[in-house]
Amino acid sequence: MYHHFQSEIALREALVKRHPRDSFTVASKLPVSFLKAEGDQERIFEEQLEKCGVDYFDYYLLHNLGTEKYATAQKYDSFAFVKAQQAAGRVKRMGFSFHDKAEVLDRILTDHPETEFVQLQINYLDWDSEGVQSRKCLEVARKHGKPVIVMEPVKGGVLANLPKAAKALLAELHPDWSPAAWALGFAASLEGVEMVLSGMSNRVQLVENTEFMKDFEPLTGQEMAALKQAAEIISKFERIPCTDCRYCVDGCPQNIPIPGYFALYNEKKPTLDKKLSGDEDYKKLSENRGKASDCVACGQCEAACPQHIEIIDGLKQIERVFE
Repeated sequence: MYHHFQSEIALREALVKRHPRDSFTVASKLPVSFLKAEGDQERIFEEQLEKCGVDYFDYYLLHNLGTEKYATAQKYDSFAFVKAQQAAGRVKRMGFSFHDKAEVLDRILTDHPETEFVQLQINYLDWDSEGVQSRKCLEVARKHGKPVIVMEPVKGGVLANLPKAAKALLAELHPDWSPAAWALGFAASLEGVEMVLSGMSNRVQLVENTEFMKDFEPLTGQEMAALKQAAEIISKFERIPCTDCRYCVDGCPQNIPIPGYFALYNEKKPTLDKKLSGDEDYKKLSENRGKASDCVACGQCEAACPQHIEIIDGLKQIERVFE
């Protein structure tokens, strides 16, 4: 569903058509939320191969399993489906991505020991979060002996833009490390982590990340302690913890650009000593789209949010501040 269903075509044109297949790896996901009838997963899988222009996927994941989507995966026997594709040589490694409580992860891995890896949201800010449960989920994966691929190590860019006090604290130890490098280092230092994924917006970030990881050494106890202090500082700032994944947007009946409003709020929050009604940035963002006040509280956005954000309350706050 990414980029209005164009991400696979972009991959085919930019990568697959220009480089030998054995020079790169491709991961894709079975969108469990799209399964409505028998035969859907077969059709979707064939479409994915065709749109990507490949004969096989190196990594294939059941997407965003949680209590509800796991029930759907069980209904359509999705683990067995992926296993069959693996037996046919069209999937090299099978796993699933996950945004839910550790006890749910434990149940899924107990039910499906054939899982070969798990993709988890892990970063130093969410490490002890009761919503995301980074630490607890990693511990469950370790208990089951499953390697972990880390997503959101920089939390959608949140950990690349730190409060001054947190940034200064980390710079005392390593003035040459960026905040993003610190975040990647935390995730890569954890036992059981096989790979760290990082969303990058430009070539500068690409070069920085690959250079930092080239001769990587796990963080020391002192460095980990500094990150714990930094997390405590960051937590004092009342940000809306949106990572701009945009899962909340597509089904919004009011066409509200939720991540855009949250990003604007977070950007202006440190200077919010008064209401910002008439704010030009808000006006521009809401032009031809729903305002925060247009929310009908249907709840589909909250059901789709992997960060478990109370989006409806957040939009009420946006309304109070900007309208």
